[in-house]
Amino acid sequence: MVKDGNNGAAEFLPDRLDLNALRDAAASCEGCDLYRNATRTVFGEGPKQARFMLVGEQPGDQEDRQGHPFVGPAGRVLDRGLEEAGIERDDVYLTNAVKHFSFTPRGKRRIHQKPTAAEIDACHPWLDAELAVVKPEVIVVLGATAARSLLGRSFRVTQHRGEPVPLGEAVAVATIHPSAVLRAPDRDEAYAGFLADLQAAARIR
Repeated sequence: MVKDGNNGAAEFLPDRLDLNALRDAAASCEGCDLYRNATRTVFGEGPKQARFMLVGEQPGDQEDRQGHPFVGPAGRVLDRGLEEAGIERDDVYLTNAVKHFSFTPRGKRRIHQKPTAAEIDACHPWLDAELAVVKPEVIVVLGATAARSLLGRSFRVTQHRGEPVPLGEAVAVATIHPSAVLRAPDRDEAYAGFLADLQAAARIR
């Protein structure tokens, strides 16, 4: 949870808003208690003028170890989806609503734990800053945590996935997180729906 007297990540933002300055400043963020157990801050990556910004939930185990977003199994699902939807990776900025890995130790394993509302809110200044710098035309919202951060508590991905939603000067399209494809009883069906949502995002002009 957010520490007493702490305004989340806002006090850690640099004076100069560019991606390098943001990434450097985020490395020292203590805006919520997730930094205590995570290996590192995993900030967003991609071109500063990307047409698409993809926003997931949080880094996973491999992302936390390697320091890059979407490098684990869910990242491979995402890479396949982007390629098949015709979205060039060079035109994509990848990030997460929460920049530290939230987990519960279980023996030698680290089990993913969904970020709390307080942790999502504490990290939101970083996401706002990324949006202000990148200025994407299309924001693909991956899963419920990202939707909570960007589209509000009442938004339901299951009800509105694939639908264009105005978000500031951009258009948002929500879909499931690619990790949900891996957990689905029928992966082929789940992936087909995920791909259809990415294709809907790709068609936005």
